[in-house]
Amino acid sequence: MIRAYKFLMRPTVGQQAALGEMLRDHCSLYNGALQERRDAYRHASKTSVKYGMQSAQLKDIRAFDPERQGRWSFSSQQATLRRLDKAFAAFFRRIKSGDTPGYPRFRGVNWFDTVDFPKDGDGCRWDSAPHNPVTRVRLQGVGHVKVNQHRPVVGKVRTVSVKREGKRWYVILTAEQAQPKPLPATGSVVGIDMGITSFLTTSNGEHIANPRHARKAADELEAAQHKLSRFGHVRRDKRTANHKRAVQRVADLHRKVRRQRLDHAHKTALGLVREHDLIAHEDLKIRSMVKTAAPKPDPEQPGSFLPNGAAAKTGLNRSISDAGWGVFLTILTAKAESAGRDVIAVDPRNTSRTCPECGHVNAENRPTQEKFHCVSCGHQAHADTVGALNVLRAGLVRREAPPA
Repeated sequence: MIRAYKFLMRPTVGQQAALGEMLRDHCSLYNGALQERRDAYRHASKTSVKYGMQSAQLKDIRAFDPERQGRWSFSSQQATLRRLDKAFAAFFRRIKSGDTPGYPRFRGVNWFDTVDFPKDGDGCRWDSAPHNPVTRVRLQGVGHVKVNQHRPVVGKVRTVSVKREGKRWYVILTAEQAQPKPLPATGSVVGIDMGITSFLTTSNGEHIANPRHARKAADELEAAQHKLSRFGHVRRDKRTANHKRAVQRVADLHRKVRRQRLDHAHKTALGLVREHDLIAHEDLKIRSMVKTAAPKPDPEQPGSFLPNGAAAKTGLNRSISDAGWGVFLTILTAKAESAGRDVIAVDPRNTSRTCPECGHVNAENRPTQEKFHCVSCGHQAHADTVGALNVLRAGLVRREAPPA
């Protein structure tokens, strides 16, 4: 299996400047390749430029500009061109499927934050000073950079990536390792119901609180964004020191919320994986759930619109995004795979309207958001617990069903 590791780097002032130049030059290469593709297609011949053609030009580009493009790893530059090729492949795939295409865009220097090295030892070397007590990674054109390795890397390192997040620099590794030993069986199974009031509710009746990290930071973030708005729209290279600090403050707050959300998701998922052999959850279509409310034109007054509950829908969308269901389910699936546990996604339809005692399905069974009262048999329970029980039953049915 392939596992990723992310470590904080501790570059010197000179190395930090070199890392910034590396990102700048890879960004320039990306934009130049994008411009070539645009110009070729706009030509009367409608020429299509592919990755192989652009990769073949790298040798001449490096020879023409040895002070910039010639400094960096040839393989990392090929990876940057592949990145553009994947963007175009995704663009044409969305066109064929009827989705919004989203043509690949030019990247500003501050919007290009990652350089990939496809192979350890080709332009980079993880643990380049093995006899040194401080772990280092060697990057061509930068040198041996200190790394804060907070946990051991298991397996053979395959790829290395350098990423900038604000003022911090990270190295991301992918390592190939043997499948880990599964955790001992517990004999326990559980269904979970994702929610807003509670982050999730289990079929055992346990409620895990929703931390609402974004809401807690809302006042502080609003003040920081208000301060930033006073500077207006100014080119990045024309910003004052105070303007840059205001930008950095907003970015730091967003980063803090994102890391808090990830930390909560990891801890919650780990607890479920350790305690249960099977975890069933709803197969939520989160992207569709957070779509904005469609406008309702007023047929009697052209140019006017009827109330469509957009404000309430916006608040719900914000709460769903703050809960981070998608991030949590992705982490849960990954941890369960490593631990040898089963995670099953089931159809969420009517899970909160079906009585777990008699099986009666009716929208009136759920009179309020929290209360469940079956109109057929009179069974009463917390609505989220009922949903989790129905999710568990559907998960057990899917596990026992013969493969299609």
